[in-house]
Amino acid sequence: MDEQADAGLRKHVLAVLDGRNAHADFSAAIEGVPAELRGARPPGVEHSLWQLLEHLRIALWDILEFSRDPAHVSPKWPAGYWPASPAPADDRSWDDAVAAFRADLEAMRRIVADPATDLLAPLAHGDGQTVLREALLAGQHNSYHLGQIVQLRRLLGAWPA
Repeated sequence: MDEQADAGLRKHVLAVLDGRNAHADFSAAIEGVPAELRGARPPGVEHSLWQLLEHLRIALWDILEFSRDPAHVSPKWPAGYWPASPAPADDRSWDDAVAAFRADLEAMRRIVADPATDLLAPLAHGDGQTVLREALLAGQHNSYHLGQIVQLRRLLGAWPA
Protein backbone atom coordinates (compact mmCIF):
# COMPACT_ATOMS: atom_id res chain seq x y z
CA MET A 1 0.00 0.00 0.00
CA ASP A 2 1.39 3.43 -0.87
CA GLU A 3 2.04 6.05 1.82
CA GLN A 4 -1.01 8.15 1.02
CA ALA A 5 -3.38 5.17 1.14
CA ASP A 6 -1.74 3.93 4.34
CA ALA A 7 -2.12 7.34 6.00
CA GLY A 8 -5.74 7.54 4.86
CA LEU A 9 -6.54 4.10 6.23
CA ARG A 10 -4.96 4.96 9.59
CA LYS A 11 -6.96 8.20 9.73
CA HIS A 12 -10.23 6.31 9.12
CA VAL A 13 -9.45 3.64 11.72
CA LEU A 14 -8.57 6.30 14.29
CA ALA A 15 -11.93 7.95 13.59
CA VAL A 16 -13.68 4.62 14.25
CA LEU A 17 -11.81 4.30 17.56
CA ASP A 18 -12.67 7.88 18.52
CA GLY A 19 -16.34 7.19 17.87
CA ARG A 20 -17.49 10.77 17.40
CA ASN A 21 -18.94 10.56 13.90
CA ALA A 22 -22.31 8.84 14.18
CA HIS A 23 -22.75 8.47 17.93
CA ALA A 24 -21.68 9.70 21.34
CA ASP A 25 -18.05 9.07 22.13
CA PHE A 26 -16.83 7.59 25.40
CA SER A 27 -16.47 10.92 27.20
CA ALA A 28 -19.95 12.08 26.23
CA ALA A 29 -21.51 8.75 27.26
CA ILE A 30 -19.78 8.61 30.65
CA GLU A 31 -19.52 12.27 31.65
CA GLY A 32 -21.72 13.33 34.52
CA VAL A 33 -23.16 9.94 35.47
CA PRO A 34 -24.56 10.41 38.99
CA ALA A 35 -22.92 8.02 41.47
CA GLU A 36 -26.30 6.84 42.76
CA LEU A 37 -27.30 5.61 39.27
CA ARG A 38 -24.14 3.68 38.39
CA GLY A 39 -25.53 0.39 39.71
CA ALA A 40 -29.19 0.95 38.77
CA ARG A 41 -30.99 -1.56 36.53
CA PRO A 42 -34.52 -0.64 35.53
CA PRO A 43 -36.92 -3.57 34.99
CA GLY A 44 -36.02 -5.49 31.84
CA VAL A 45 -32.50 -4.06 31.62
CA GLU A 46 -29.80 -6.71 31.93
CA HIS A 47 -26.76 -4.56 32.80
CA SER A 48 -26.13 -1.47 34.89
CA LEU A 49 -23.98 1.45 33.81
CA TRP A 50 -21.17 0.05 35.96
CA GLN A 51 -21.38 -3.36 34.34
CA LEU A 52 -21.34 -1.81 30.86
CA LEU A 53 -18.37 0.41 31.74
CA GLU A 54 -16.41 -2.50 33.20
CA HIS A 55 -17.28 -4.71 30.23
CA LEU A 56 -16.03 -2.00 27.87
CA ARG A 57 -12.82 -1.67 29.88
CA ILE A 58 -12.13 -5.40 30.09
CA ALA A 59 -12.91 -6.08 26.43
CA LEU A 60 -10.78 -3.17 25.18
CA TRP A 61 -7.91 -4.27 27.43
CA ASP A 62 -8.22 -7.80 26.06
CA ILE A 63 -8.24 -6.65 22.42
CA LEU A 64 -5.29 -4.33 23.04
CA GLU A 65 -3.22 -6.96 24.83
CA PHE A 66 -4.01 -9.58 22.19
CA SER A 67 -2.81 -7.09 19.56
CA ARG A 68 0.53 -6.42 21.21
CA ASP A 69 1.42 -9.40 23.44
CA PRO A 70 1.78 -12.88 21.95
CA ALA A 71 1.69 -14.36 25.47
CA HIS A 72 -1.61 -12.70 26.40
CA VAL A 73 -4.35 -14.99 27.70
CA SER A 74 -7.89 -13.70 27.38
CA PRO A 75 -10.33 -13.93 30.28
CA LYS A 76 -12.78 -16.79 30.32
CA TRP A 77 -16.00 -15.95 28.48
CA PRO A 78 -18.41 -14.65 29.68
CA ALA A 79 -17.57 -14.48 33.39
CA GLY A 80 -14.21 -12.79 32.85
CA TYR A 81 -15.73 -9.95 30.85
CA TRP A 82 -18.53 -8.83 33.17
CA PRO A 83 -18.37 -7.68 36.79
CA ALA A 84 -20.53 -9.67 39.19
CA SER A 85 -21.75 -6.63 41.09
CA PRO A 86 -24.15 -4.21 39.39
CA ALA A 87 -22.54 -1.28 41.24
CA PRO A 88 -18.94 -0.18 41.69
CA ALA A 89 -17.49 -0.58 45.16
CA ASP A 90 -16.96 3.17 45.36
CA ASP A 91 -16.35 6.32 43.31
CA ARG A 92 -12.67 5.43 42.94
CA SER A 93 -13.54 2.11 41.26
CA TRP A 94 -15.64 4.00 38.71
CA ASP A 95 -12.93 6.63 38.17
CA ASP A 96 -10.24 3.95 37.83
CA ALA A 97 -12.28 2.07 35.22
CA VAL A 98 -12.83 5.27 33.23
CA ALA A 99 -9.11 6.11 33.38
CA ALA A 100 -8.08 2.57 32.40
CA PHE A 101 -10.43 2.56 29.42
CA ARG A 102 -9.07 5.91 28.24
CA ALA A 103 -5.46 4.75 28.65
CA ASP A 104 -6.07 1.54 26.70
CA LEU A 105 -7.94 3.39 23.97
CA GLU A 106 -5.02 5.77 23.64
CA ALA A 107 -2.60 2.83 23.51
CA MET A 108 -4.64 1.26 20.70
CA ARG A 109 -4.68 4.60 18.90
CA ARG A 110 -0.87 4.82 19.15
CA ILE A 111 -0.48 1.34 17.66
CA VAL A 112 -2.77 2.23 14.73
CA ALA A 113 -1.15 5.64 14.18
CA ASP A 114 2.41 4.24 14.16
CA PRO A 115 3.56 3.93 10.53
CA ALA A 116 5.79 1.04 11.63
CA THR A 117 2.68 -1.02 12.44
CA ASP A 118 1.63 -3.14 9.48
CA LEU A 119 -2.13 -2.95 9.85
CA LEU A 120 -2.71 -5.79 7.39
CA ALA A 121 -0.09 -8.31 8.53
CA PRO A 122 -1.56 -11.34 10.30
CA LEU A 123 -0.56 -11.42 13.97
CA ALA A 124 1.94 -14.27 14.38
CA HIS A 125 0.14 -15.56 17.47
CA GLY A 126 -3.36 -15.37 16.01
CA ASP A 127 -5.33 -17.31 13.46
CA GLY A 128 -5.63 -14.65 10.81
CA GLN A 129 -6.30 -11.57 12.95
CA THR A 130 -4.57 -8.31 12.02
CA VAL A 131 -4.10 -5.06 13.90
CA LEU A 132 -6.64 -3.56 11.51
CA ARG A 133 -9.22 -6.19 12.43
CA GLU A 134 -8.56 -5.78 16.16
CA ALA A 135 -8.81 -1.98 15.99
CA LEU A 136 -12.08 -2.17 14.04
CA LEU A 137 -13.37 -4.79 16.48
CA ALA A 138 -12.55 -2.44 19.38
CA GLY A 139 -14.32 0.45 17.66
CA GLN A 140 -17.41 -1.60 16.85
CA HIS A 141 -17.60 -3.10 20.32
CA ASN A 142 -17.20 0.29 21.96
CA SER A 143 -19.88 1.79 19.73
CA TYR A 144 -22.39 -0.93 20.53
CA HIS A 145 -22.00 -0.68 24.30
CA LEU A 146 -21.76 3.12 24.35
CA GLY A 147 -25.16 3.09 22.66
CA GLN A 148 -26.43 0.90 25.48
CA ILE A 149 -25.00 3.34 28.03
CA VAL A 150 -26.75 6.28 26.36
CA GLN A 151 -30.03 4.37 26.21
CA LEU A 152 -29.76 3.32 29.85
CA ARG A 153 -28.98 6.88 30.89
CA ARG A 154 -32.10 8.01 29.05
CA LEU A 155 -34.18 5.39 30.85
CA LEU A 156 -32.71 6.57 34.16
CA GLY A 157 -33.38 10.24 33.35
CA ALA A 158 -29.66 10.99 33.40
CA TRP A 159 -28.94 11.88 29.77
CA PRO A 160 -28.27 15.59 29.24
CA ALA A 161 -29.61 15.84 25.66
